[in-house]
Amino acid sequence: MSTPTTPPVLEARNITKVFPGVVANENVNLVLHKGEILALLGENGAGKSTLMNIIFGLYHPTRGEILVNGRPVVMKSPRDAIALGIGMVHQHFQLVPVMTVTDNIMLGDESVKNGLLDRRAVAERIRVLSRKYGLEVDPDAIVEDLPVGVRQRVEILKALYRNAKILILDEPTAVLTPQEIEGLFEVMETLRRQGESIIFITHKLKEVLRIADRIMVLRNGRVVGEADPKTATQQQLASMMVGREVILTVDKGPARPGETVLEVEGLCATSDLGEPALRNVSFQVRAGEIFGVAGVQGNGQTELVEVITGLRRADAGHVRIKGVDMTNASPRRITHEGRSSHVPEDRHTYGMVDSYTVADNLVLNQYYLPPFARGVTIQEAAIAAHARELVKKFDVRTPSIYTPGGSLSGGNQQKMVVAREFSRPIQLLI
Repeated sequence: MSTPTTPPVLEARNITKVFPGVVANENVNLVLHKGEILALLGENGAGKSTLMNIIFGLYHPTRGEILVNGRPVVMKSPRDAIALGIGMVHQHFQLVPVMTVTDNIMLGDESVKNGLLDRRAVAERIRVLSRKYGLEVDPDAIVEDLPVGVRQRVEILKALYRNAKILILDEPTAVLTPQEIEGLFEVMETLRRQGESIIFITHKLKEVLRIADRIMVLRNGRVVGEADPKTATQQQLASMMVGREVILTVDKGPARPGETVLEVEGLCATSDLGEPALRNVSFQVRAGEIFGVAGVQGNGQTELVEVITGLRRADAGHVRIKGVDMTNASPRRITHEGRSSHVPEDRHTYGMVDSYTVADNLVLNQYYLPPFARGVTIQEAAIAAHARELVKKFDVRTPSIYTPGGSLSGGNQQKMVVAREFSRPIQLLI
C-alpha cells in the first residue's frame, strides 16, 4: 500500500456530478492505494456507477478533480483513462459474442506485424497474463460459447492487456454463481498480491466483508462513511447504506398453496445453438407459492422462462395457465389473458427500450389498452399520470418521467421494470 511518501494511485477530490434535475454525486472524496481492494458499497441509485464512470472518462464531473499517482489529470474519454492505467469491467460485458477471445481483447488496440494483425503474438500474451493472474481462458474460443464467469475473465484480461494498474469492477458478482464468485475472489486476491489496485462496486454485504481491505459507503450520491471489514458487521453496513436501522431477518410464515396456476408438462425446447435445452420438464406452481428453479447458468433456465413467456417455441409438451393451454402463445396473450408478469434476466434486451422515456417504458405491456389508448390514439396525459405514480411508489430515481430509460442507473432501470410488471393485477410472476 501507499506510504506517507508515496501518493495514492488514485484520488478523487470533491467530485460532483449534476444531471438535469438530479445530483448524482456531491462532493465525493475517494482514495485508492497500491495493492488495495476498496469496496464501494451502496444501494441501487446511490451514485456508485456514476462515480466510476467519471473516473473512467465516460462522464465529465460538474466539479472536482481526479489525481493519478499524485498528478491531476483530465479524462475526456475512456481512452485517456486506459492510457493512465485504469481499466473497467462493466456489469454488462462489452464483448462481441461471435468473435474469439483474442479478437475481443485486441479490438481497439490491434497489434500489427508487416501490415497484418499479429494474432499469434496477442494470443501468446493472453496466455502469459492468464497464467500470471490465474485467469484460465482459451484465446481461440468463441465468446458466445463461453460461460458467463469465463466471459468476465475475458473482460479482466482485456483491461490487463492494456496494462491496467487500477481495475474497476462494477457489480461483478451480479451474474455469477456462488462457485464463480469464489473463483473471482481468488483472482482478485492474486491481482492484489501482484500490486494491482481494485475498486469493487457492490451492494452485497457478505461479499465486501469477505474480500475488501476497506469499505466506503455511498448514500444518495454522498459519502456517508468508511468501515473496516475486520470489525464491521452486516447490520452496521446496512444501516449506513439506507440511513436507518435495518432488520436483516425475514419472518416467513408457512405457505398455504391454493389451486394450480402454472402447469408445465413434458416440455422440450431447443437452444439458440440448435441443441436440446429442455428435455421433458414437468412441474406445477400453485397460488400463494414461491417456486424456485436452481442451476448453473446454461442449463436450461433461460430457455424455460422464454418458453413459458412466449419468447421461445416449445418443441413438445404443454404450458397451461389456470388450465388454459398457452403453449406457443404470443407474449401479449400470455401477459393479458394469462395475467402474468415477467421480470427478465436481461432487461436491456427483453425488459426495456433504452431510448424510450421512463413514462413509455412503464406502459410497454399495456400502452394499447385503456386508459392509455383510445382507439388508435395514445393518451399521453394518462401515461404521464401513471408514470408519476409508479416512480413515486417504487422510488425510481430519475430527473423526469421523460428521461430516456437507458440513462438511469442500473438499479433504477431494474426498479422501473419491476414497477411496470407490478402495476396491474396478476396471478403469475416470473
